Amino acid sequence: MAETKVLKAQARNGVGKGAAREARRQGLVPAVIYGDKKPPVTVSVAYKDAHKAIYAGGFKSHILDLDVDGTIHKVIPRDYQLDVVKDQPIHIDFLRVSANATLHVEVHVAFINEEASPGLKRGGTLNVVRHTVEVIAPANAIPDAITVDLSGTEIGDSIHISAVTLPKGVKPAISDRDFTIATIVAPSGLKSEEAGEGAAE
Repeated sequence: MAETKVLKAQARNGVGKGAAREARRQGLVPAVIYGDKKPPVTVSVAYKDAHKAIYAGGFKSHILDLDVDGTIHKVIPRDYQLDVVKDQPIHIDFLRVSANATLHVEVHVAFINEEASPGLKRGGTLNVVRHTVEVIAPANAIPDAITVDLSGTEIGDSIHISAVTLPKGVKPAISDRDFTIATIVAPSGLKSEEAGEGAAE
């Protein structure tokens, strides 16, 4: 569980396209805070802070303390729009989060103990099927990453979600099948040798 980051924002009075354009001219990214049965609040975030937060990774899977002129709102970024040409943030949606909320989030997958995988040592390749996994997690316990231990894995092995130990209270959003996260595949040289042997037989 990561420490909660603080992102500064300021209240924005105007709404609509004209007000949003004016905010962008001032180096600000228009944003809205909604949810938790409270009225939406329009705010804006400094462009450099918004850009840094979005491109740091994991933006939509981490709770933030949004400091709006000194008032802290506990939020999770739910969506953001980028300029189609410049890839610059032009709008952010923040969802208010109460302490006891449960959230559907996408979490990055991290692989450990590659050196303890006999399959990888023999020249096998880690084929990542899912770089992120969607999970249902308590708002106060969203994991930083889903950790997959590669110890003992052999060429031809598939690692499914059932083999991964998830933190307490966290469960996969997909519950109707044991989906694959990664496989250990044979190196291309070995594949061609085996194919040649098969043809010779």
